[in-house]
Amino acid sequence: MMFNIHSFIKTHVTGRQTSMFAPDIEANKDRLTREIAGKSVLVIGGAGSIGSQFIRSVCRFRPGKLVVVDLSENGLAVLTRDLRSTYGMYVPEEYRTYTLNFGDPIFERIFREEKGFDIVANFSAHKHVRSEKDRYSVQALIENNDIKAKKLLDLMLEFPPEHFFCVSTDKAANPVNIMGASKRVMEDMIMAYADKYPVTTARFANVAFSNGSLPLSFLDRVMNKQPLVAPSDVKRYFVSPEESGQICMLACVLGRSGEIFFPKLGEDQMITFSSICDAFIAALGYEKKEFADDESAKRFAAGMPDDTRVWPVVYSRSDTTGEKSFEEFYVPGEKLNLDRFRSLGVIEDVRKRPLQEVDAFFEELETIFARPDFTKADVVAALEGFLPNFRHEEKGKNLDQKM
Repeated sequence: MMFNIHSFIKTHVTGRQTSMFAPDIEANKDRLTREIAGKSVLVIGGAGSIGSQFIRSVCRFRPGKLVVVDLSENGLAVLTRDLRSTYGMYVPEEYRTYTLNFGDPIFERIFREEKGFDIVANFSAHKHVRSEKDRYSVQALIENNDIKAKKLLDLMLEFPPEHFFCVSTDKAANPVNIMGASKRVMEDMIMAYADKYPVTTARFANVAFSNGSLPLSFLDRVMNKQPLVAPSDVKRYFVSPEESGQICMLACVLGRSGEIFFPKLGEDQMITFSSICDAFIAALGYEKKEFADDESAKRFAAGMPDDTRVWPVVYSRSDTTGEKSFEEFYVPGEKLNLDRFRSLGVIEDVRKRPLQEVDAFFEELETIFARPDFTKADVVAALEGFLPNFRHEEKGKNLDQKM
C-alpha cells in the first residue's frame, strides 16, 4: 500500500501546503537562535507525537545539549533513528535518552546532577478522553497530568530554567471531561509558579495522525482488513505533526511567563472525522460501503477478497462520556492578544491562583486517592469545586467500549 501521509494531511486535513507557523518562525529566527543555540534542553515525553516534533523544531537552532526522557523505550529508539537518519538534522554531540518515569527518584537524581537545564519542556500526559473509564484510570490520569507535574515544578525551584513549557489542550477551555479538567488544573498550577521562573503553555488542536489517534488507526485497520469507524457529528481543528512541535517551541521560547498560546484557526477550518475517513478511502482508491452496526461491517471485512475496491465503514453520532461536539481555545473573560504573532493568539494576564490554594487542592486530591473506597464521582466533585467552569458529562459509556 503506497500512501503519502504528509501529502494527505496537507491536502485533506489541514488544507495547508506549508506550516502556518513558518512566518512567525522566520520573523523571530534571530531571537530563537539566541535563546536556543548552545543551551541545555530537557524534553520529558519526548518520544511522543508532539514531544518528538518539538525536538525536531528546537534542533534547527542547534542546542548544546539534549536530554530526552520517556517511558517508551521503543519510542526513544524510533526517535533517535529518525533524528540520526534525517538529512540536514542537527543532533547535539551531547544527546542522551532515558527510559524512565519523570516522577521516579532516578529522574530527580539526573536533574540535580545536571544542575538543571536552560529549557525544560514537559509533554508527558494522558491525552485521550478514553482515559477516564473508572476510578483507577482517573487516578492514573491525574497522577501523571497534575501530581507528578507539580513535583517537577517544585524540583525546578532548585535550578530554575530560563524557559519552562508544559503542553495543554483545547479541551482545557470549558472542560466537560476529566482529561480536559486535569489540563485546566495543570494550567492553574503552572501559573502559580510564574513569578518563580518563566512558564508558558499552549492549547491547540488535534494533531493529524498522531500516535493513538483515530485517523492513524485508519492505516492499521486497512492493513489488517478491518472496517473503518468515525463519528459523523464531532468537529475538530487539526494541525500537522510539524506544526504541533512548532507552536510549542514558539510558546516556550517567545512567550512571557504566565501566557497561554493557541493557533489562530477559524471555525470554517473545523472538519469531521468522517470527512477525513471519506478522503482517506478515496485516496487509497476504494469506495466506501456504509454499515449501520459494527458486527455487519466486521463480517463484510472478514470476507473481502484481496483485490476488493470497496471498504466497509461505520459512521455514528458520538455517545461516549466527555466528548464535545466542537472545540474552543479560549473562554469569555480571558484577555486575548491577536496581534503579536501572525498565526498565534496569546492569552495574556492569566489569573494566577495563590500557590497555597493550589497546594490545598492537591492535598485534597491526595486525601481522596488515599481512601480505599474513593469513587470517580468523588474526583469529579473535587474538580468541580476547584474549577467553577467544569461541568462533567457522564453518559455511562467510554471509548474503549466502541470499535
